Amino acid sequence: IGVAALSACGVLLATSRGSTNFEALSRGMGSISSSQRSALATTIPNAGFVQRRQSPSSRSRCNKMEAAKRAVTSVFAQAPQHDLLLRAARGEKTERTPVWLFRQAGRHLPEYNQYKKDNNKNFLQLLDDPKDVAEVTMQPLRRYDVDAAILFSDILVVPEALDINVDMPGGKGILVTNPIQGPEDVAKIDVSSPRKLVEDRLAHVLAALPEIKNSLKKENRDIPLIGFSAAPFTLMFYMVGGNTRFNQTMGEQWFQQYPEACDELLGKLSDVIVEYMSLQVEKGADLLQLFEAMGSYISEPNFKKFEMKHLTNIASRLKEKHPDIPLMVFARGAQYANSDLQRAGYDVVTLDTEADRKVEVARLEAEKGQAPIGRRVTLQGNFDPKLLQEGTPETVQAAVKEMLDEFGPQSLIANLGEGLSGKEDPVLVKAFVDAIHATSEEMNAKAATAATAAA
Repeated sequence: IGVAALSACGVLLATSRGSTNFEALSRGMGSISSSQRSALATTIPNAGFVQRRQSPSSRSRCNKMEAAKRAVTSVFAQAPQHDLLLRAARGEKTERTPVWLFRQAGRHLPEYNQYKKDNNKNFLQLLDDPKDVAEVTMQPLRRYDVDAAILFSDILVVPEALDINVDMPGGKGILVTNPIQGPEDVAKIDVSSPRKLVEDRLAHVLAALPEIKNSLKKENRDIPLIGFSAAPFTLMFYMVGGNTRFNQTMGEQWFQQYPEACDELLGKLSDVIVEYMSLQVEKGADLLQLFEAMGSYISEPNFKKFEMKHLTNIASRLKEKHPDIPLMVFARGAQYANSDLQRAGYDVVTLDTEADRKVEVARLEAEKGQAPIGRRVTLQGNFDPKLLQEGTPETVQAAVKEMLDEFGPQSLIANLGEGLSGKEDPVLVKAFVDAIHATSEEMNAKAATAATAAA
């Protein structure tokens, strides 16, 4: 369970002969996270160990010591053994660059398509069964050496929880069959108890997280699990009838016609998002990703006027609830917001395929003094997935080297600049993942050698 946990048990033993409390215990636990510390504050007393009176016998002390050890173990067992990506998200130095992929599970994998066929289920039907979700989440991990799993789900489960009907007919994109029509519909949306709403309406999604964690342990793939949600505007875009193939301006029309209702809707969605993501952490998520997938469909003035304050609010509230859980954000098509997102307190900011790597690194580095986390954000991205559709492993390796040369191998989570579309060749995807690890290790080794020589 780790040196810190054993140290904690030592403090427990040392204090067991007299009156004690959790503060005495915590002094021996400086290297553990505050979330683990908070969990122990609950689990140790519940285990019957921390008492004000001396135990009447040594046998009783031993029994309580064992109970305390079990409590400590239960807390530390939650942390993934392979934490490379978590360390990068926190800005710590890493031996190699971690990598995972947007939409790493799903339609580009032959085994996913075969699984749907064998079980006679479509995408939305798979999402209803936590065991199906766990299986599909695990599929890319058996093929690629990625450094995280991500919950297999959809960004529109939140609108569905609010009685918005979502359909995905082939060739037509995402369709909402009952979009909200005006301010009166916004007023009717009841999020007075957002946590209960999520627990009741998204129970099937939350139930999948423990299933995934169990699968990770069973298959000896103890890596972080990413929970996620869409950002408020992305949800609003679809809820008011927006579509990437038609009605592309619907969101902007709403900002012009119903500015107050838009702000109300974004606020309500933010309340639900915070509870949804928080509950994912409680069910096992190790870090969180917020997707502003529809950033291309909101103007910069409206993003700054309406959306940015809600993204800041979400970050602030999640950090208050879970201070040790890294927050990642992706404003695809709205890269002008990256500086504001760094100032909002996110740990990781994602670059899309259009972003200039060197420019973004320099800009965010220059502005890092404004970041609440006390450092420059870790960057994520931004490999072009089109390079994974055609080519050779050698062409992929060359593009990876170019990307890492521009980013540097530290304070980086390698990913894509947009999600996998389904047209990618798994051979090239594997080449990408492996090249990230191999190239970054080589770069780190050269840097260490140079530093030693200079010293």
